[in-house]
Amino acid sequence: MEASNRINELKRLINKYNYEYHVLDKPSVSDQEYDALLHELINLEEENPSLQTSDSPTVRIGGPILGKFEKVTHDVPMMSLSNAFNEEDLRSFDEKIKKEVSNINYNVELKIDGLAGSLKYSMSDLILGATRGNGVVGENITNNVKTIKSIPLNINYLMDLEVRGEIFMSKSSFNKANLQRLDNGEEEFKNPRNAAAGSVRQLDSKVASKRNLDMFIYSVIDPESHGISKHSEALEFARKLGFKINPYSRLCKNIDEVIDFINEYTPKRDKLKYDIDGIVIKVNEIDKYTKIGYTAKSPKWAIAYKFPAEEVVTKINSITFQVGRTGQITPVANLNPVIVQGSTVSRATLHNEDYVIEKDIRENDYVVIKKAGDIIPEVVRVIIDRRESENTAFKMIESCPVCESKLSRKDGEADHYCLNPFCDAKQIESLIHFASRKAMNIEGLGDRIIEQFYNDGLLNSIMDIYNLKNKYSDLIVKEGFGIKSIDKLVENIEKSKTNNLEKLLFGFGIRHVGEKVSKVIASNYPNIEDLFTATFEELIDINEIGDVIAKSIIDFFRDEDTRKLVNELKEIGMNLEYTSNISLKEEFTDKTFVLTGKLEIYKRSEAKNLIESLGGKVSGSVSSKTDYVVAGSDAGSKLTKAIELGVKVISEGEFKDLLDRWLMC
Repeated sequence: MEASNRINELKRLINKYNYEYHVLDKPSVSDQEYDALLHELINLEEENPSLQTSDSPTVRIGGPILGKFEKVTHDVPMMSLSNAFNEEDLRSFDEKIKKEVSNINYNVELKIDGLAGSLKYSMSDLILGATRGNGVVGENITNNVKTIKSIPLNINYLMDLEVRGEIFMSKSSFNKANLQRLDNGEEEFKNPRNAAAGSVRQLDSKVASKRNLDMFIYSVIDPESHGISKHSEALEFARKLGFKINPYSRLCKNIDEVIDFINEYTPKRDKLKYDIDGIVIKVNEIDKYTKIGYTAKSPKWAIAYKFPAEEVVTKINSITFQVGRTGQITPVANLNPVIVQGSTVSRATLHNEDYVIEKDIRENDYVVIKKAGDIIPEVVRVIIDRRESENTAFKMIESCPVCESKLSRKDGEADHYCLNPFCDAKQIESLIHFASRKAMNIEGLGDRIIEQFYNDGLLNSIMDIYNLKNKYSDLIVKEGFGIKSIDKLVENIEKSKTNNLEKLLFGFGIRHVGEKVSKVIASNYPNIEDLFTATFEELIDINEIGDVIAKSIIDFFRDEDTRKLVNELKEIGMNLEYTSNISLKEEFTDKTFVLTGKLEIYKRSEAKNLIESLGGKVSGSVSSKTDYVVAGSDAGSKLTKAIELGVKVISEGEFKDLLDRWLMC
């Protein structure tokens, strides 16, 4: 048989066996037979390089190493989905849909825990694979997606086609990859999602090919142009073209059937061959999408139900005690390190004495811990069956673990406090709070730096922060501190003097006075010295301020040390007033803003309307005339250009602070 004929026959057979194994999960030949055919094809193509084509199964073993990934602008943005966390959220989603349209069904499918990817085909051939990136611009990963055996390199369809789906790593491939990494003396992957994300962004596609990635397709772009009117039809269309579609989906007539599906598959998640982190719900009728609409970052016709926080079992090695800035003593469980939702956890809060006693938590107990989002992990319950008989009951300490002062617990309160005003731990935590972003926002003066400076005797009080500029010779000899970093730190400290009054009030760390109450106080007492004579009756007349907060404010501002500190701050030029709305509006009037990246607090349209309502302008591009770039997560080229041009870049949190100062007036 001629080489060309044999090559074509081998390609046909190998593609057929790939499809059976990776898409249908029904192999018809053994691994040995498959490997023998692939090896024969590799040899024939090496002997006849002119006969090798771009759609040959041999490209799945990887190609040349790239220097970098090219950027790819998506023709249609790859939007993220808004989230639902409970039945109430799902029913709210359903009600909003029904206000816009009627006679709809929902298509529900498993939410694969991987990373979103896009595939483009032209004249039957795969021409582009891309990551989601920031939703507008992704990276060209064509060489790597070609190594994924469930992705067809060509399809029996001549029209241009784009499909999107989730690239993932199965549990078995993940375990195999970690065994290989251990053999190589490398650190294990933390979870399949991270492993898949790292693999698909390898510049050497030969590495990606060894990771056995997979992909489920979940959407067809511009389905109407392919004669498709329903999402379920789009999935079937893709399946018939040879794409891998997740088999666990269902067409539901109403939200009750959606909830039934969720309840059915939630307990099945651990039995699947891959990780899922929720269920995706989409309106099935595509012609209703325009009417239902979109937000700046999400379609309103779809939502992702996220599973409850993951719970993990581990052992408490010891219980220690942490001192907060107010002197509050918190028991902390020191754990055998364990991975919870992709991050390693070695400590968990035990809240207070009552919490520990109520749950009967002891050292050396095996416990269940959970972590929801960014919340600090906590112990949910003890596994009593695994308790050793010698595990002794918890006993609350009587003295501060740092200064050894006797602790106090007031009647009716759950927490113990160290009352020593000179306790080192309290001082450090107070300084950390004062410099934090939500308070005085002193960049460069983080937790570790403050603790180091405190231990070195450079920083013992708030006034010491503003006197650091006079300790240049002490700073310059410290490791990691050069002239530029010291100058920048001093500049940021000086800049903090101009903060509005509510920032200073919050930074003081007055007991029971949080960020929101600080703004309320500042707007009612626009000069800090007015608080020296504020009465209990005046304070409780203010909305948001009750008896406990009022007493705390009075106690703080009647204290002689507070008055001394305020006078010292006044002498160094600290702003002690609540800035009027007129001067604050100047932050926006005739100023040009550029919004970039993923915004979490505001919808993009909402942020734009707020800026324009205050006299500002919003531009789609960065130039030397731009006044502010508001950078959300995954900010891309606009952020890079802003840095190059020296344009002021602020985070979404700083933008919110700017707006809050205006809106609270």
